[in-house]
Amino acid sequence: MDSIRLPTLQGVYDAKHVIRDYLKPTPLLYSRRLSRMIGCEVYLKLENLQPTRAFKVRGGVNYMSKLGSNGKSKAVITASTGNHAQSIAYAGSLFGVRVKIVMPNGVPNLKVEAVKDLGAEVIFQGRFYDEARQYAEELASKEGFLYLHGSNEPLLHEGVGTLHLEIFEEMPEVDVVINPIGGGSGASGACTVYKTLNPRIRVVGVQAEGAPALYNSWKEGTIKPPQPVTTSAEGLATANAYELPFRVLRELIDEIVLVSDDDMKRAVKTIFLATGQVAELSGAASTAAAFKLKNQLAGKRVALVVTGGNIGQEQLASILTQIAPF
Repeated sequence: MDSIRLPTLQGVYDAKHVIRDYLKPTPLLYSRRLSRMIGCEVYLKLENLQPTRAFKVRGGVNYMSKLGSNGKSKAVITASTGNHAQSIAYAGSLFGVRVKIVMPNGVPNLKVEAVKDLGAEVIFQGRFYDEARQYAEELASKEGFLYLHGSNEPLLHEGVGTLHLEIFEEMPEVDVVINPIGGGSGASGACTVYKTLNPRIRVVGVQAEGAPALYNSWKEGTIKPPQPVTTSAEGLATANAYELPFRVLRELIDEIVLVSDDDMKRAVKTIFLATGQVAELSGAASTAAAFKLKNQLAGKRVALVVTGGNIGQEQLASILTQIAPF
């Protein structure tokens, strides 16, 4: 664990200079309706408007930009439930790197087709992310691919940390930032930025009740064995807490809360009705958490990261027609 380099604020600034040539800053949208409902000033960081409709593309661009000629001579292989896959596929297409993605069975076809459209090869293995990850590691060792761990690579954390740098530069007076936690790079990036620039800013992470591995490890202060995964929010469906984000979050994050799948579905509909924005379940987790933490947030200036908008048409239609909003 000690051999892993931790992300730094300087690394986030370095990533900003790389990413600005490929990605535009995303909007920080004030929502009058959500502010009234939750009882605080609510701003949505719209990472669902990225080219891949998810925040992770920032990390992919930063990582691929650092590969030397040796790295570009062979395929990069990684595992993902969708958003990380699109990030690496998109960045690979920018920098001419071949990409192979191992995805668990059952990933929404929307995400699978998006990855293929970006030129990556998709390999299906396992029931959930960590089974796909283990297979990707085996293939990398067997075939000589360059393996990219989706959570233990600091360049990914520093890349996605740029979204929080954008929030801070646009709204330095922010009081609370809420970020979903799947693998943990987004929340790690948040802590790296805010706790260095202004430690008074409260950073709250959100995990699914059906995938609480990092939450349980954070509560115990040590990485716990793999946990069962029962959430349908594929962006949060991780069975393990990973070393790099755990080291950062153990020391720096202020709070981690759990939300149910029903909470996230209600948040998807609420976001749509309040702003017209489309969020996937994991992308709506921060909004679901804000409703759960209403009493703590009263009167504060709060940024909610909408991490992604890759949701299938049928699932979105079902939520909009059958689920009650907050």
